[in-house]
Amino acid sequence: MSDIKVVPLGAGQDVGRSCILVTIQGKNLMLDCGIHMGYNDERKFPDFSYIAPKGPYTEHIDCLIISHFHLDHCGALPYFTEVKGYDGPIYMTHPTKAICPILLEDYAKIAEKRYNKSLFDSESIKKCMEKVITIGLHQTVRVDADIEIKAYYAGHVLGAAMFLIRVGSQSIVYTGDYNMTPDRHLGAAWIDKCQPDLLITESTYASTIRDSKRCREREFLKKIHDTVEKGGKVLIPVFALGRAQELCILLETFWERMNLQAPIYFSAGMTEKANFFYKLFISWTNEKIKKTYDRRNMFEFKHIKSLDWSYVDQPGPMVVFATPGMLHAGSSLQIFKRWAEDENNMVIIPGYCVQGTVGNKILSGSKEVDIEHKVVKVKLAVEYLSFSAHADAKGIMQLIRYIEPMNVMLVHGEVKKMEFLKTQIKIHYNLDSYYPPNGKTEYITCPPRMSIDLSLHVLAKNLAEKSAMAIQSKKPCLQNDIPIQGVLVCKDNGSMQLLEQNQTCSEFGILDHEMKFHHVISYDMGHGFTIDQCTEIIFNLVCKTISKYNPVQKIANTISVCFSTISISLYEKENAKRNPSCSIEIFWSFKDDEIANCLIGHLKANEAMFMASKQEEFIGLKPIPGFSSL
Repeated sequence: MSDIKVVPLGAGQDVGRSCILVTIQGKNLMLDCGIHMGYNDERKFPDFSYIAPKGPYTEHIDCLIISHFHLDHCGALPYFTEVKGYDGPIYMTHPTKAICPILLEDYAKIAEKRYNKSLFDSESIKKCMEKVITIGLHQTVRVDADIEIKAYYAGHVLGAAMFLIRVGSQSIVYTGDYNMTPDRHLGAAWIDKCQPDLLITESTYASTIRDSKRCREREFLKKIHDTVEKGGKVLIPVFALGRAQELCILLETFWERMNLQAPIYFSAGMTEKANFFYKLFISWTNEKIKKTYDRRNMFEFKHIKSLDWSYVDQPGPMVVFATPGMLHAGSSLQIFKRWAEDENNMVIIPGYCVQGTVGNKILSGSKEVDIEHKVVKVKLAVEYLSFSAHADAKGIMQLIRYIEPMNVMLVHGEVKKMEFLKTQIKIHYNLDSYYPPNGKTEYITCPPRMSIDLSLHVLAKNLAEKSAMAIQSKKPCLQNDIPIQGVLVCKDNGSMQLLEQNQTCSEFGILDHEMKFHHVISYDMGHGFTIDQCTEIIFNLVCKTISKYNPVQKIANTISVCFSTISISLYEKENAKRNPSCSIEIFWSFKDDEIANCLIGHLKANEAMFMASKQEEFIGLKPIPGFSSL
């Protein structure tokens, strides 16, 4: 089986411009096509030259998959299609296709206004989106004769999806960004136990385990309340859809409960757009939102109004949600520039900020920042309260444990955090992990997988044995307590099937032949022991030896080891009245040869003790070391 070849064109040991190139069984897949928020030159885009020095790219890429609408995952898409000329299939979910062009338009306008250059125009965005093929949740789409993709709910933001991609007999899972815990408006990520050859997962918070969400919410509300009570202004930089709605619902509820009068504003137009999309794609929200939507639309806010720029310089307290979320451009950066030098004000950063952005600089402690060639002194309070909808370390490990991949690749994270997570994955799951930097090719060797059909007869027999064991031992039977046994048959068409022994004989017209064994051990019965007492002694000895995994039954002078062919019979030897002795006959078939021989060895090893003066000594016999593992 061929290796899986992976090279990050972006998001390799970095957060931003996610773009992963995967080659699997000769097929080339591009996963996401984003931009980097920390750069304003060519480094903003993924390194497409790796695919082909000058293009064209369509003949080199079999399909492109976009996980969600955040710009670091889709921002370079119009550039790749309309400037670089990619004309192949592009897949994304319905909400992602609906929201992507709006964010791309806003970004293009901000870039043109700030840097006097356009990355792409409205017409390019329109033509790009016409190439997109939508995919529904749990829908399986066949790209061509070999490639098959399936989308799963990822949480994170409206429309975000994880993708299972199969090419021939190999498969990978690409997570994009995801959240393993539900929040106030979205559910938790969910995927089948698909056991892929490779899991490519984001690792933004690879070394973080978040504290209680309620504690964070309480602290968030307290800091805002304290600031507005003393007449200060609070700036909350957010992206238009996602955490914005989460925090708006939280603040709206608090304002109503406390009957607060300080105004709350949101960037003009975004509340209306957000409300429209959440109404349109209500099935993507969590159960609480869906159940209460008919009675009350949680996204229609009473206390949150659209922001007019004339309000920004007005005196008095206020709270403003402004885009974008990393203070790298747009209205959030302009408001920050106006409020930064007033120590009564506060900025609360609710999510991750990539290196190079103003948000990252002030979180690092910078007291002066250069904004549009002007030095701005940072005197307002800077707070970081993570409401990011990314999976933390616990969530990533939870996903790995559930889907059971053969290999793991970490992307969209910082190298130190990736190193930490790699160690944890090795310790807990003994899996190989990779985290290549941008431009480095990683080859993932995957052992071949053999598909074997399981006969219903074999499955029914195994379940019956497990049920009987559970009843006998009075405790649940673990999954691997009884191995599934049968006859492995290779058919003419190359398929393989595990059949029950009798079924095999019947299907192929052959006689059933079983090899059986018989062994006799003689013990002297001293001190007036009867045959019944000897049976009790041997029964206790066998129980202590093997009953951990195989219950033992005793009927009269016969001992049976359940779920095996082992049977032990005891009888008093004839013509032995002067020196009474008992014979122990052991019967078994070939499949139980190993355990039977160990049992015989144990019985022989304790022969000398059989002549002890007190029967109590037999009851305390210990099993042969290591034998209980059988």
